Amino acid sequence: MSGETIILDAAQIGPVAVKAGPPRAVGTLWLASKARESGGASVLGDLRHSGCLKALFPRGGADRLDAVLINTSGGITGGDQLSITARVGRNSRLSLTTQAAERIYRTAGEAPGRVTTTIQVEDGGRLDWLPQETILYDRSALDRRLQVELTGTARCLLVETLVFGRLAMGEDVNGISLSDRIEIRRDGIPLFIDRTRLRGDATAHLARRATGGGAVAVATVLYASAPDCTGVPDRLAALRQMLPDTAGVSLVRPGLLMLRLAAPDSFLLRRMLLPALCLLNEAPLPRTWMI
Repeated sequence: MSGETIILDAAQIGPVAVKAGPPRAVGTLWLASKARESGGASVLGDLRHSGCLKALFPRGGADRLDAVLINTSGGITGGDQLSITARVGRNSRLSLTTQAAERIYRTAGEAPGRVTTTIQVEDGGRLDWLPQETILYDRSALDRRLQVELTGTARCLLVETLVFGRLAMGEDVNGISLSDRIEIRRDGIPLFIDRTRLRGDATAHLARRATGGGAVAVATVLYASAPDCTGVPDRLAALRQMLPDTAGVSLVRPGLLMLRLAAPDSFLLRRMLLPALCLLNEAPLPRTWMI
């Protein structure tokens, strides 16, 4: 080895290409409920989380485990990836909600924000999926999937609400990319599959009579009872009595109710939605809905 020292001139090295981009939020959460052997109370069976997803467990009724999901990133933008996996144990009840409305912000690139939720409900269990509104801002992009697998006599109540800009703030949503999929299966057999795809000027699309009739806030509610449940027709009749002309409810198949609501702003939509959810929830809604 020679003792020669080599000195490099920075001008000879040239610029170094470094890929830079905005930071992306990544979060995963896994939780499970179970029924205690003595008394049958629903309690936490397992919990794991990483990244921007967290969960809090406020005190609630002994018949259910209440969980509040929190996205500490403060919203979703292009390239974010959130994954939620849950299992509702046999004969237990799990209620999942969010701390506040989820906001989908403008994306700087072509990749959408992705949110994937997969929930398994074991025989005799019940799931209440009750997130608050999802607000889509102009130039936002979202790819969201919710898949629920029911086993045996399991039941579920699901709600998803989309708000296309805030009317009080004078917001228009002139360019978005939305792909939203909801799927319910029982013992591997599809009960309900619904997909919404909306690209371009959401305000113009929803202004059409055949689509939204000027609504900027829409909600989908699904209630799947046990196959031999006899109370669904009574709930159907009660819902039809309380709904306005901009909403409708149908018995898609035995034991499966579907409700859709539309309103010119999120405040009016929530006023219509709360009584319907209270009826189907058979209990007060999570406290975060009342704040």
